[in-house]
Amino acid sequence: MHYLMAIDAGTGSIRAVIFDTLGNQISVAQQEWTHVEESGVPNSMSFDCVKNAQLLTWCIKEAISQGDIDPEDILALSATSMREGIVLYDEDGEELWAVANVDARADKEVRELKEEFESIEKDFYEISGQTFALGALPRILWLKNNHPEIYAKVARVSMIGDWVLSRLSGVIATDPSNAGTTGIFCLASREWMPSMAERVGISADIFPEPYEDGTIIGYVSESASGLTGLSTKTKVVTGGGDVQLGSAGLGVVDEGDVAILGGSFWQQVVNIPSDTPPPKDMSIRVNPHVIPNQSQAEGITFFSGLVMRWFRDAFCELEELEAQDLGVDTYEVLEKKAAQVPVGSNGIIPIFSDSMKYGKWYHASPSFINLSLDANKCNRASMFRSLQENACIVSAINLEKIKEFTGIEIDEVVFAGGASKGELWSQILSDVLGVKVKIPKVKEATALGAAMAAGVGAGIYKDIASAAKELVVWEKTYEPNMDNYKIYQELKVKFQEVYEVQLALVDRGLTESMWKAPGL
Repeated sequence: MHYLMAIDAGTGSIRAVIFDTLGNQISVAQQEWTHVEESGVPNSMSFDCVKNAQLLTWCIKEAISQGDIDPEDILALSATSMREGIVLYDEDGEELWAVANVDARADKEVRELKEEFESIEKDFYEISGQTFALGALPRILWLKNNHPEIYAKVARVSMIGDWVLSRLSGVIATDPSNAGTTGIFCLASREWMPSMAERVGISADIFPEPYEDGTIIGYVSESASGLTGLSTKTKVVTGGGDVQLGSAGLGVVDEGDVAILGGSFWQQVVNIPSDTPPPKDMSIRVNPHVIPNQSQAEGITFFSGLVMRWFRDAFCELEELEAQDLGVDTYEVLEKKAAQVPVGSNGIIPIFSDSMKYGKWYHASPSFINLSLDANKCNRASMFRSLQENACIVSAINLEKIKEFTGIEIDEVVFAGGASKGELWSQILSDVLGVKVKIPKVKEATALGAAMAAGVGAGIYKDIASAAKELVVWEKTYEPNMDNYKIYQELKVKFQEVYEVQLALVDRGLTESMWKAPGL
């Protein structure tokens, strides 16, 4: 028997997942990780390469152990990761500096770019589909301005998933889906745009070769083999961004396909031709897909999964104890209780992520609005359900924006990631959208997508698109309750009006934004 390994470096955790060549999950090992604010640097989110490499090593060893397999039988491995996070290296390939995905330290740099170069953000967006909100250029400029001694040593830049592969192979490379999220990459040509870096005073020779997903870049190194137990015969293959490889893992590989990935963040994606110009109002992000000649229009809902984890850890100790007694997950206990709550969660309106406004992106202060003093109506179950409903409502708003830009009619949506394990959450999503929702058998689609890339490199599959059509199997389908859909249409309007009022409080300095893009 032969196997493929996927490393999934997400916002909240890292995991190693082993699949057989038929796409069956054999084992998984996971560790939660955190990205802390750098002392004295507001809104920063540092990525600790040393500590996180230890977690990577543990996950690989544990997955091999759990699967009880011979490492010699792992033909190839690949990686997927949170996008936007970057790692900078010196000429010897040693990590110099790294940040996670929503690091927003470069506020001053974004402001200065916009002031010094008229319409620069719009000019770059028309080529790359990215704004400065999560882009690499302002962050690298921050490093240049604040730590010139470190910047002077920078020889290469990569994304977090690329870092995983470099740790295992010693080769620094990237792919279009990851590189595209830097904002220094061309959607149409799927190549770096060094001229963008030059225009703002950044070195133009730090960009690694971009290879299409599924390309062999090397083999597991001797040193990595000693640490992880992997064989030096195992091929190391380019992977991609979590959303794009997750889409492939859902079978979302044809133009017009639609998916929602419900993880730490929620992403709503629609496949479009790669030569499609981004929308003029800069409301939606556009990224290279892992499928050649395709891009993805993308909406993002901030922190949906992380908010759920916060709510569980902060308020649901009793449910955690109950889950331990029953031998089930705490979220399963919460869902059963939330299923008894009426549609609309007794009027509770959560204020966390706004719909995507990519050109001017910030959020209101986290809160619950319209709470009552009736404990039978306002309790952990109703608040939990309100968070589920809200994530779906914001997703619906983002998909409407994508429809306006692409003209694509949506009649079904593929749903995956941790959130899709919840039966109630999946049904709520179908009801909110008013369309069929399909759930794949393999829930961890991002890992399966990375395994597909590894399989292409190993010669098991012709390409990622054909691998997806061969491997993706559907477990469940949810049909919408159109009566609930009507209720959610009204709640969607109410949410947007309430959210605008909450944003105004941030504007007045009375409350603090949950997250604000640099430069705002």
